[in-house]
Amino acid sequence: MLTDRIDADFKEAMRAKDAARLSTLRMLRAALEYYKLEKKQEKLTDADVTAVLKKQVKQRQDSIAGFQKGGRADLVAKEQAELAVLKGYLPEELSPAQLDAIVAAAIAEVGATTKADMGKVMKAVQAKTAGRADNRAISQIVAAKLA
Repeated sequence: MLTDRIDADFKEAMRAKDAARLSTLRMLRAALEYYKLEKKQEKLTDADVTAVLKKQVKQRQDSIAGFQKGGRADLVAKEQAELAVLKGYLPEELSPAQLDAIVAAAIAEVGATTKADMGKVMKAVQAKTAGRADNRAISQIVAAKLA
């Protein structure tokens, strides 16, 4: 399971005295514990862990954008290092060609013809991609195909 891998990597980072990786994994473990308490679950599934990871990745991406606007190169580098650690636990992302094919299949499956059907298509595509694609990218492709 993903949580076991994260715990093992956390212990390894402690042994190696890798401060950057250790702090990132510590924050991730805290976020996972918070999610577990919030959902009142005893154990998290890989899907739950992936959802938390995606949220953490999004936070880092937003922080990087904000720090770049503020001219804080030191903080940008720190956030990028954390982002690299977090992305290592996410499933491999789909290529644009694969994503395009999935969107085309979902449009045909749902029978969508206008932008009003975008919600139905998005739901179908998200079910098929299962966290392996960015929702913003999916949305852009769906909007372009339905336009």
